[in-house]
Amino acid sequence: MEKLYDFVDGTINGFIWQIVPWFLVAAGLYFGLRTLFVQIRLLPDMFRAVVETPKGKDREGRDLDSEYGGISAFKAFTISAASRVGTGNIAGVALAISIGGPGAVFWMWMIALIGGATSFIEATLAQLWKTKDDQGNYHGGPAYYMTRGLGWRPVAIVFSVFLAFTYGFVYNAIQTNSIVEAVGGSLNNDSTTLKAIVALFVAGLTALIIFGGVTRIASATQIIVPFMAGAYIIIGVIVVVLNIQEVPGMITLIVSNALGLREVAGATLAMAFMHGMRRGLFSNEAGMGSAPNAAATATVSHPVKQGLVQTLGVYFDTLLVCSITAFIVLLGPPITYGMEDIQGAALTQSALADSVGAWGAHAITFILFFLAFSSVIGNYYLAQANVEYLTNSKLVMTIFRVVVIGFVIFGAFGSLPLVWALGDTMAGSLAIINIIAIIPLGGVAIKLLRNFNEQRRQGVDPVFHRDMLPELKNVEFWDGSDPVTRRSIEDKQTLRDA
Repeated sequence: MEKLYDFVDGTINGFIWQIVPWFLVAAGLYFGLRTLFVQIRLLPDMFRAVVETPKGKDREGRDLDSEYGGISAFKAFTISAASRVGTGNIAGVALAISIGGPGAVFWMWMIALIGGATSFIEATLAQLWKTKDDQGNYHGGPAYYMTRGLGWRPVAIVFSVFLAFTYGFVYNAIQTNSIVEAVGGSLNNDSTTLKAIVALFVAGLTALIIFGGVTRIASATQIIVPFMAGAYIIIGVIVVVLNIQEVPGMITLIVSNALGLREVAGATLAMAFMHGMRRGLFSNEAGMGSAPNAAATATVSHPVKQGLVQTLGVYFDTLLVCSITAFIVLLGPPITYGMEDIQGAALTQSALADSVGAWGAHAITFILFFLAFSSVIGNYYLAQANVEYLTNSKLVMTIFRVVVIGFVIFGAFGSLPLVWALGDTMAGSLAIINIIAIIPLGGVAIKLLRNFNEQRRQGVDPVFHRDMLPELKNVEFWDGSDPVTRRSIEDKQTLRDA
């Protein structure tokens, strides 16, 4: 197992992760400049978009009864957040700090701020080129904008296979692995029997949800994610308040270690940068092409709205939830940095217990279980969307679901470093393919943003129809037939007056 880890992390990741950070930074800065830093400038619109409900209009612009069908922006947000907010926030951040030192936290923040623009672009493109299934549910993602926007179907097939494998198998194994680690640490039990019990329990719950379809997935995630993330944030705030006098020193340590002004034993600037980037990408997924699969499911009046929602998701994940873990760990007892003592969830547990008492370790176990489980079903949905791009076969989908459950079980028995190393390999590969695709398509998202801003300036709720940008090809479902894309009577009057 150790030799396999050395090959995956040392050889494969050593090559991939020499490239990926520069791809992420270059793409984020490029899109940030092209959009005039939309990820900062339109922050108020992000909050408006995430709480908006899809209100349909009739042909005359009158409100239809109640909320229009489909998945709301908030539900789509929670599906993507379910994938983002999980072990990467609790175990992954601790892992990054234990290897790369406190400076890794700074680089996680940077990749979130820079990557927000990339997330906006990819989610907006996914909304533009989405499609609809026989049940009336929207689908889309990188495979669709690669095919319809660029005509790169062979690349789209490769990407879909990679993403289905990554999220359906590897990432779900990581979630179970971290659940087992947390439960074992809480109960002081590392036996095979305990691992088997946890694995079967998680697998059983997973089977109940993933055989129920996207609506059941959305319904589950919109309850689990906000509640558990909120509980975790409250615990983190308690830790910060209890250690408030140490916070300035902690911030100084993070920044100085990140910029090479101070080395922490065993952790150098390069290690901090590399592992901050790895864990940041694993956690917020900006540029990986995963969140666009969830973004495309939303029923919204303009593609840009879901682009803004997914950008907010990056901030929620990294700047808020990941920071809470970092604060818990760094305000806890001193730790050894470097490869000698790699720790994940156990490090967060011990640090929290040091600050609030023994109950803290059990609280981490409880919260991690639910966040990791929500990640399992969120990951499954993203994987399912790409399997459906490849085939409509019900037999293939059934086999895929069974294999997903198999990997959920497998993750309980895997080696912690090896499982995370495989996750890094797949994350880096997906990011490279996706960024190569969205760079040439970025101009399309810029046009949509201009259209959105122009309607805002006119004082109306932005609505997009494909005839507004007739030069865009292969756009299927922005013809005004969807009731949510029709204008209200008030907006029509405002446009006439303008």
